[in-house]
Amino acid sequence: MTAGHLLHRARRVEQRIRAAVAERRRTDPDPDDAFRGLYLSEERIQWLLDEGRPAGGSALGDIDEDDKGDEGDKPAEPSRLNALRRTFRLSHRDVDILLIALLPDLDDRFEAFYGYLNDDVTRRRPSIGLALGLCGASPADATARDHFASGSPLIDGGLLLTEDTDRPFLTRALRVPDRVTSHLLGSDTPDPRIAHLLTREDAPFPGDAADALTTALTRGVRLVHLKSPLGGAAHSMAAQALRNTGMSTLTVNLHRLAEDPAPSQAVRTLIREARLTDAGLICSPLEALVPQHVPTLRLLTQSGPPLILTGSIPWDADWSSDQPLHLAAPRVEPSQRADIWTAAHAGPIPADLNLTDLLSPFLLTPAQLAGAARTAAQSALLTDGVLQPDHVSAGARAQNAAGLDRLARRIEPSVTWDDLVLPADALTQLHELAARARHRDQVLGTWSMRPGGGRGRGVSALFAGDSGTGKTMSAEVIAADLGLDLYTVDLATVIDKYVGETEKNLERIFTEAAGINGVLLFDEADAIFGKRSEVKDAHDRYANVESAYLLQRMESFDGLAILSTNLRANLDEAFTRRLDLVIDFPLPDAEDRRRLWTKSLGTHVPLSPDLDLDFCAESFELAGGNIRSIAITAAYLAATAGTEITMPLLIRATQREYQKLGRLTLASEFGQYLDFIHPQSGEECY
Repeated sequence: MTAGHLLHRARRVEQRIRAAVAERRRTDPDPDDAFRGLYLSEERIQWLLDEGRPAGGSALGDIDEDDKGDEGDKPAEPSRLNALRRTFRLSHRDVDILLIALLPDLDDRFEAFYGYLNDDVTRRRPSIGLALGLCGASPADATARDHFASGSPLIDGGLLLTEDTDRPFLTRALRVPDRVTSHLLGSDTPDPRIAHLLTREDAPFPGDAADALTTALTRGVRLVHLKSPLGGAAHSMAAQALRNTGMSTLTVNLHRLAEDPAPSQAVRTLIREARLTDAGLICSPLEALVPQHVPTLRLLTQSGPPLILTGSIPWDADWSSDQPLHLAAPRVEPSQRADIWTAAHAGPIPADLNLTDLLSPFLLTPAQLAGAARTAAQSALLTDGVLQPDHVSAGARAQNAAGLDRLARRIEPSVTWDDLVLPADALTQLHELAARARHRDQVLGTWSMRPGGGRGRGVSALFAGDSGTGKTMSAEVIAADLGLDLYTVDLATVIDKYVGETEKNLERIFTEAAGINGVLLFDEADAIFGKRSEVKDAHDRYANVESAYLLQRMESFDGLAILSTNLRANLDEAFTRRLDLVIDFPLPDAEDRRRLWTKSLGTHVPLSPDLDLDFCAESFELAGGNIRSIAITAAYLAATAGTEITMPLLIRATQREYQKLGRLTLASEFGQYLDFIHPQSGEECY
């Protein structure tokens, strides 16, 4: 069936070709010319002028004498050609030259005409000399020749290309870029050369934040530096301001521009596209072009259309000969996030779903909030369209960049508050830490409780305690409660023996972490956040510089950072002053150990009814991590034996954990169960 349909459609095309051939032979004055295509006779040219049409008919149609008018006549309806003439400031002769070069792309008869006039059938585009002659200008007129020189509106605007530059000036061919032709014919599809640079980061932002920028653009400002914080509304603010002035927008990803193999050519094409479509350029992030691509940035700032550059870094006067207008974009506050998210979400929202609380931990732009809403709607399709809190959090996390994954290990939280076994005070402080992260924008932003000093809106805490007491698990629970991912920093990628490299590695981590919504965990933090010491040699001096840098960077960080250490005394006191919370994780007491044994063994593993977990909790003074390890070892022993977990297997697994820890196996600890390890037990054995 498929092949038959294909052959049927092919036969219809064949019929059209036969009809075109028959029409050609009927109207051609000399269809049997053996040298067709190798030359153009006078008769052929005259026939094309009088009667000839291309196979599909002439795109130009017939021009009545009454339609002929001079350049000053106002058209009956808006003309893209007239708009282009005004935008690019073309003279009447510029327009004539443009049309001369354009005609072969509109009517293929003009290929023959230009081949005839060039006295070379292979040269089917107009030459500079031919264009000057058709405009009534002398080839020796320097002013007329300037229309084809660098700096002229046609050449600098990218409306006209000169080819065969190795030929003499007058015989160089002229061509109009395809994008200019398609624009004049009514197409608004961007040039394929720059399609990969354009994004659609645009979402409405409530309020009057764009009013000042609108006023500036209306009064002729053409270069704007819009500084934006993490989760700022720079794109929405810029797009709204351009729309208020009646312009469309082109949003450019500067990361992609920096990776382009020919960025200068891409910039010129972007500028031409903006001028063709009467659009303003919104380019971000600014930091993607500096310092490696400053020449590209300078070229971009020379553009004619309005240019709004957004980013988190301050402006350097060396980047442009024109000084920009400096404005600051507002951050999307928690009270606004729910409104933007709701506006972008197409489906129903349950009445009991508190979007404000769910979105409060996330620093997202309006475009990211809209993307999160669409992602959540897709996830809801898996649950019959019913939106769940997990869908909202997952949609927000999906907006994260992947840069931090190369520098830290990402953990998707799978534990909850019920999985924690901690003293009441430590558990209360963990809840306070989660509350700080959830309400930081309100307290530190709206209420301005951390003014001045370049301080960010970040929250930081120290988890101190012995190994296995639940520090990493608590960080995972915090991340799960906030709906965030947990990123564990690998110290092997941070510490470097060369001077200054450790700071660079940490800066990369903090920079990438600022671009994602997650919890940053520095495990064994005392290795890089150690005490500053008296300077006795160069090593001490550089170590102190390292610590001083970290002190400053922690204060300016906007995210949630958790430091964990087994040796709290090794941390510099200046760090603890800058921490929001310091939470101690003590070794569990007997009651907590009993709960840990129960949780570690779980409900899926087959357990013998003779398990004496009360004895284990009372006798073995172990941390939660050790108890978890014993439970896993016992499960492996049970799987190998093909039985349930019995008390002998649990005792044997405990003895293996003691061996790992280098602890003695004392009869006073194992009591009546010591025989499960050795048939003949003594006071102590290894």
